[in-house]
Amino acid sequence: MAEPSAATQSPSVSSSSSGAEPAAPGGGSPGACPALGAKSCGSSCAVHDLIFWRDVKKTGFVFGTTLIMLLSLAAFSVISVVSYLILALLSVTISFRVYKSVIQAVQKSEEGHPFKAYLDVDITLSSEAFHNYVNAAMVHINRALKLIIRLFLVEDLVDSLKLAVFMWLMTYVGAVFNGITLLILAELLIFSVPIVYEKYKDTSKTPWNRKKKGRISTWEPEMQQLLKHHLIVITLLLVL
Repeated sequence: MAEPSAATQSPSVSSSSSGAEPAAPGGGSPGACPALGAKSCGSSCAVHDLIFWRDVKKTGFVFGTTLIMLLSLAAFSVISVVSYLILALLSVTISFRVYKSVIQAVQKSEEGHPFKAYLDVDITLSSEAFHNYVNAAMVHINRALKLIIRLFLVEDLVDSLKLAVFMWLMTYVGAVFNGITLLILAELLIFSVPIVYEKYKDTSKTPWNRKKKGRISTWEPEMQQLLKHHLIVITLLLVL
């Protein structure tokens, strides 16, 4: 009689032991890209880590460079900005090349060209890679063309009316901001709001914990006020 009971207990034991082995599919470190596995974490994870300041140096470089570019385009023409950038890059490379040449002449060393490692890098684009990029771009271009034709030829009246209302609202936005100002505002929001939200949000008030504790608010009052002041300050700075 003891043998059937042991046999009936063994599946539960094996299931419990085997159930502890697999990890949760969405689990991981807090800094990992959410809802993405290790294999599918590509460009989306890179963008996620960039806007959440996982690597401060990398994000600071991207944020500072793009912000300086946008501010320069707001103050100068595109030709002037491109010319100044090329002159700045050439001044750095030429100065470094002359400096290394003088050091080699003084020390009588034969280190060679300082940029030799970069000059030897193969940057040629193969025809296969070029066709892959073109095919990927054509998919998006064809999709955009179909959407434009569908909206302007009024295939769906509601969608065309939505586009008309949106464009009408954009006329008021364009009267206050120009395109560069909107891009600057968008960049400031992209690189500031996510990290502020992640820093000050209350994890105990998330929807899954709210159901257990019967709480209504999902945001801390401090978080709401902080984001409100944050948006007001950025908007006033760009308007003034």
